[in-house]
Amino acid sequence: MYRRTIQRLVHALLVLWGVVTVVFLLFNVLPGDPARMMLGQRADLNTVETIRHELGLDRPQIVQYARYINDLSPLSVHSTDPESYFHADPGKYTHYVRLIQTRGGTLLVLKAPYLGRSFQNRQHVGSMVWDVLPNTLVLALTAILLASVAGIFLGILCALWKDSWFDRLSIFLSTLGMSLPSFFAAILIGWLFAYVLGEVTGLNLTGNLTEVDPMGGGRRLVLKNLILPAVTLGIRPLSIFVQLSRNSLLDVLSQDYIRTARAKGLNFSQVIRKHALRNALNPLVTTISGWFASLMAGVVFVEYIFGWKGLGYLIVNALNQYDMPVVLGCVLTIAFIFVLINMLVDVTYALLDPRVRSS
Repeated sequence: MYRRTIQRLVHALLVLWGVVTVVFLLFNVLPGDPARMMLGQRADLNTVETIRHELGLDRPQIVQYARYINDLSPLSVHSTDPESYFHADPGKYTHYVRLIQTRGGTLLVLKAPYLGRSFQNRQHVGSMVWDVLPNTLVLALTAILLASVAGIFLGILCALWKDSWFDRLSIFLSTLGMSLPSFFAAILIGWLFAYVLGEVTGLNLTGNLTEVDPMGGGRRLVLKNLILPAVTLGIRPLSIFVQLSRNSLLDVLSQDYIRTARAKGLNFSQVIRKHALRNALNPLVTTISGWFASLMAGVVFVEYIFGWKGLGYLIVNALNQYDMPVVLGCVLTIAFIFVLINMLVDVTYALLDPRVRSS
């Protein structure tokens, strides 16, 4: 059990390292200059070079990559004392623990991962990500909750009414929902329910979870702004859950122990409630957890179209401004959540199922 957990942890670290490496390489391949984006195209060459030096962009790419990995790693190696970094970049190393220091001055410290500063506004990327992360989590949780409840309920009805018009219609709509891209669904749903039917629904095309109260009462909660992005984000997992729960329940109903329960005199509702559903819903646990992790990566277009200020909204704005530290910080945060959820699900199965532990 412990060996398996350690293996999963090592694999998770390798995945995160791979994500950082790929995104870093992509930014070095794409054309663009962050210094020019900050100063504009009319800036003189000396000013641009000064900004590039301040941002560390005049150093070789391998040096920039090594410094970023060093800042990101909890175990960080430095040739000078961290206080010098603190004075040069306030907030970079506010808390650290000295581990090893050699006579040559090389120092190994234990610290929190540092995501750098934004090229555009010079804010700490960690604080920028932390400010918008709750909005993304709320949106993803709401979407997966709606998809799970509605998808399982519709799937059960489809299994109970197999080959009926309701079953055929649900399968057709779920297949359509699986093939519908999120960005197109966001545009279509936003146009229909916020623009065409806006006076009837009262929904806004763009908005956030909280807004400033025009009456001067501070910020107020606006739950209606959550409806359209949550429904849009939940369409694809809902379609998956409908077909998965339907097929799983049909498979369970064909088992011998179900026929035995019916032969004992139990009515159909008791067989479904006490025997079939409990076993049929087990495969959905992995699917729901996996889709929740996937939704964290799928919020980019949905958040931007609906003006929902989360990680996806921050990523798109950072890409438009060629702000590499912000993009790397957001992508790494999404990858970390994805890996963490999968690790927790894997460990949970190992705790609950002896067959997984023995394997």
